[in-house]
Amino acid sequence: MKTGPKPPIQSDSVAVIGLGRFGGAVAESLMRMGHEVLGIDSNAELVQKWADRLTHVVQADATDAEVLRQLGMNHIQHAVVAIGSDIEASVLTVLALEELGLRDIWAKATGTRHGLILERTGAHHVVHPEAAMGERVAHLVTGKMMDFLEFEDGFAIAKTRAPDESLEKTLSESNLRQKHGITVVGIKRRHADFIYAQADTYVEPGDILVISGPTNLIEKFAALE
Repeated sequence: MKTGPKPPIQSDSVAVIGLGRFGGAVAESLMRMGHEVLGIDSNAELVQKWADRLTHVVQADATDAEVLRQLGMNHIQHAVVAIGSDIEASVLTVLALEELGLRDIWAKATGTRHGLILERTGAHHVVHPEAAMGERVAHLVTGKMMDFLEFEDGFAIAKTRAPDESLEKTLSESNLRQKHGITVVGIKRRHADFIYAQADTYVEPGDILVISGPTNLIEKFAALE
């Protein structure tokens, strides 16, 4: 473990373990959102890379619960295990965090079996970034959707062009929710501010709809002309 004074860890800090491409992106996003971030990695070069970009950065073996305890990890609530290339280290780190009693453990999985093991060893949330990105690209490549985000329970949010049946009508008149089972959250119109959807919101040609609903219904709606 890196020598030096123990960093002051706040209970609302987030620990990101593994500062590779995925972990680094998560840590950087958390910092932009105003969170204190403790970055942990066994690689000295990565620790040096992130030393001035995160609240605290430590070179340590995160698979050892006692090492994590010395870092004050038992006093925080949220941790992201972003180790991807070393499955054994990923699983042992989740076990160590579970031993310390963390309430919110997120872990990156490289495949289905890895994800199942992480769940069984204490991860509260398992993330499959490659699979999620593949799903997102598959939806975007057809040109029907302009953006797509799916959640774990089969619910999705998407951005798509307004279909012909909705044009030059209010949302109440086109009745998209009743017809297609989706909810229009808002409308983005060129050179205009975002419009939060209301029953009397008028849809113009060229409008982009932000919609939410079950993934299968979102897919069907986005395919409409």
